[in-house]
Formats: sequence, structure tokens, C-alpha cells
Amino acid sequence: MRILVALILWLLPCAVSAQTWEDRRLFGPEDAARVLRVLSSTDTSFMAPVIEEFLTARPDVAVEYLVTGTADIDAIFRATPDRFDLVISSAMDLQLKLANDGYARALDNVGLPDWAQWRQSLFAFTSEPATIVLSRAAFAGQPMPQTRQALIEVLRADPARFRGRIGTYDVRRSGLGYLFATQDARASETFWRLMEVMGGLNARLYCCSGDMIDDLEAGEILVAYNVLGSYAAARADGPDSFEIVLPSDFPTTMMRTALVSDSGPNAALAGNFVRHLVTLQSGSTAHRFPLPPLDGGRFSGELARIALEPALMTYLDALKRRTFLAEWENALIQPLANAPTD
Repeated sequence: MRILVALILWLLPCAVSAQTWEDRRLFGPEDAARVLRVLSSTDTSFMAPVIEEFLTARPDVAVEYLVTGTADIDAIFRATPDRFDLVISSAMDLQLKLANDGYARALDNVGLPDWAQWRQSLFAFTSEPATIVLSRAAFAGQPMPQTRQALIEVLRADPARFRGRIGTYDVRRSGLGYLFATQDARASETFWRLMEVMGGLNARLYCCSGDMIDDLEAGEILVAYNVLGSYAAARADGPDSFEIVLPSDFPTTMMRTALVSDSGPNAALAGNFVRHLVTLQSGSTAHRFPLPPLDGGRFSGELARIALEPALMTYLDALKRRTFLAEWENALIQPLANAPTD
């Protein structure tokens, strides 16, 4: 047994080195004296301006920005926390558990209200909702559904139009998708009814918001459920092909968070990057920040933010997770819906 454990521990760094990243980019000089390694779920296009501004006054520093899915971030970082300086993720529950398990370094003078940080170890710097993104062409001549119940009624009324053309997260693969789904389920039974209707229409399952929006823009799907608001808004400036709906029944709003690795090699520099994030998204510099600020920006209003509190970890319990995923699979993955058709 000891030999097996030793072999696993020896292989973990190798697995991380062989990781296929969604994106990997070096900002700053290749021969920099210090390299800040950032593990993140946020697309590079959103973080590039933030990183470039951070480096303006630090000519001897580079930032290696590594992008992967929220669930992968948790697994990779737990395996090799000393290989990364900073972790940025939209999966608040997984981030909170990392901090709770001792992987995060406490920071002073970050400048956030109590509700936007946890034990001075986990720091929120955006608030943005899960949205429903709808094809304008598919809903031409009829009102856009503004609630989950209204969406259920539309889907039930015209199953032929929407069969195979609805998208949502595969919560087995996506940490953010799992967070949104568990929070939706806590808020209302309407979530489960919607999942059953979507499952009956052979919904497509995705790893991430960007892929859902790609397929919606291409006309492959007509409805994308629980898409990150900022990702949809970034595309809304292009062709007038879809509408972003913030459900009025119970909006679910996550806070993107950052933590400094307690065993990373550049803790002080990583702490300064966190302070940079917080400073840049507020006050007179907010116009340069490409993500929604903590007040929600264009999505402000009745934001029901998911709270940074221990209750967030409830559905990370192994038994509760298995139970939830079993119910989700029963609703979304229905044999008749997935059967081949002539």
C-alpha cells in the first residue's frame, strides 16, 4: 500500500505537467526574475487587461496565466499547490473548501466588506448572475420568457422546435455548473421541473458558458440555461442574434473569487495581485475592468448573491453530491430522449 501511495504522489506532478490547458499565456518578459503562476477558470480575454495593468509598474515580473475548468482547477491545485501562486475561479463552493482546508494564505488590507471575503483568505471581486440566453429568431413574434416557469411553458408548447436545441451545464464535469444547479434546487422546485422538461427534449450538455454561446450564435441551440452573464454580454455587442434574460423568479448570482496559495513561491506578489483586482473593479478605475464589479454592473438590481459561508460546502459532501447527481441524471438524461431516431 505504501508503494502505491508513493507512486501516486510521484505521478501527480507529472500529470499536472502534461495537463492540456484550455489556454496558456505568458504576460511580460520571458526572462523575468519572478513569474506569477495563476490558475484560473476565467477566459484570458477578460483577464488580459487586468494582468497587463498589473505588470505596468513591474518590469521584472511575468504572469503565466493557465485556464482550465472549475472542477479541474480544484483537482490540479489540491495535487500540487506549491506549483501555483494564485487561484481564480467562479466555483465559489470549491474555492471556499480550498480555503477551509488550509490551502489559502490569509491577507491583510485587501479592502473588501465582510460579505465579500471569508476569513481573510478568499476574496470576491465580481458579482454576476446565471442567465438564460435565448435566440431572438426562435422567439420571434412571442414574448421572451422571463422566468423559469415561463420557459417551461414555452418548451412544452412547442417540443418539436426545441428538441435537441437546448443547452446547459454538465454538472458532473463543471464545478460552476454544479454550484448553479445546487443553488437553483435550493431556491425552488421549479428547477427540477425545468430539468425534466429539458431532459425530455434531449438537452445538450456543456462544460462551459463559452461553448454554449458559440452554439447559440451558430444556431445549433436556441436556449442556453445558466450561462454566465459576463460571457453572454461580451458577445451581445456583435450580431443581434440573442437576448440575455435574468430570471425574475429567483436570480442566482455568483461571486468570482481569488485565493493565494499558502505554499506558492510568490505569496507576497500574489497578494498584491489580489489587491489589484479589488482596486481595479471599484471607484474611478472600474471602467477599465472587463468583468462585472461586485455591485453587478449592468446586472445590478435585485441580486441574490450566493453567500460566502460554510453552508456553501453542503453539497460537496460526498453522499449529498452522489444523491444530487443521481437526481440530476434521472431528470436530464432520459433514455427515451436519447434514443436514436429514424
